[in-house]
Amino acid sequence: MKNKTKIYFIENSYNYNGEDLDSDKIGGSEKILINITNALAKDEDLIIKVFNNTNKQKIINKVYWNNINQIDINDKPDHVISMSDANLFYKLNSKSNFLWSHSVQNIEKFIRKKQLIPFFKYKPIMILEGDYHYKNRSFFTSFYGKKILKIAVDDDFLNHNVDLNYIPLPTAIFTTKSDRNLDFLLNSWHEIKKNNSKAKLFINPPFKLTEINKKDGVFLRKKGNKKLLIQDLVKSRLFITPGHKSEVFCLAAEEAKELCIPIVTMGYGSLYERVKHEKTGFIAKNMKEFVNYSVKILNDDDLYLNLKKNLIEMKNLRNFNNVKKDLLSILSKISE
Repeated sequence: MKNKTKIYFIENSYNYNGEDLDSDKIGGSEKILINITNALAKDEDLIIKVFNNTNKQKIINKVYWNNINQIDINDKPDHVISMSDANLFYKLNSKSNFLWSHSVQNIEKFIRKKQLIPFFKYKPIMILEGDYHYKNRSFFTSFYGKKILKIAVDDDFLNHNVDLNYIPLPTAIFTTKSDRNLDFLLNSWHEIKKNNSKAKLFINPPFKLTEINKKDGVFLRKKGNKKLLIQDLVKSRLFITPGHKSEVFCLAAEEAKELCIPIVTMGYGSLYERVKHEKTGFIAKNMKEFVNYSVKILNDDDLYLNLKKNLIEMKNLRNFNNVKKDLLSILSKISE
């Protein structure tokens, strides 16, 4: 009888497990972990375990969720994938170690986070989420190799039916964090509003709106579960985000893209990877272009519908079954 391959994931953020996929309490990296382990666990030849800060030891969608303090030192996995922290290899080790990064992380921060010693001891291969991430992860912090693993969004975004002929009101949305160049966006929105008095912009809490923001039609959306997020996105005509150097994938933009919402961005960080210029949105070179492209989408129905048509044609090209296949290919090649 063939032995099953054991792939164990370890991370050290907060209390959550696979039941929280639709909750607003988790972020992008947590969504990724739940989705990839769910996809892997469908394979009968694999045993998938997660060790994190969950307070429940539970099997969810065939994934074994365990508290990080419940590790059995006699349980020897074939592969260990640590999410963002090389120090976790001390807790759970195998001959095949991978460090899944969610940041660019320069060498100074790498050392300050005390990653250096376990990195050299356990020699992990870096798993990176895109071209920008790959190019900007330094040689020193990926000394033992680095592989690109492009991720995807939840099936609920991929499977949502999009009405080609529906034209939303002139509403824009920004569903990422306020520290991701929101100031640039709000300054730009002040100019956009001059060209469409009915335009509204919805951003994520927490954020303290100024009186100018309120006059400009900026609103805090109610941050809720995934169902509410999808409802807010599909009512939007434009996903607007400058991008940020720390965004190595920007799951929020990918979610909008899969719901066929045109995107306007400055392309900072990885945002240039989320948009095909003039086909699914626009990548601006400066604030003036950023404003003008946004105004065009908000004001021009034909342009909006054409971009939406292009997005529908590109919808659902990548899901977590694809991510699973690519990850297993990386694991098998390293093990050879």
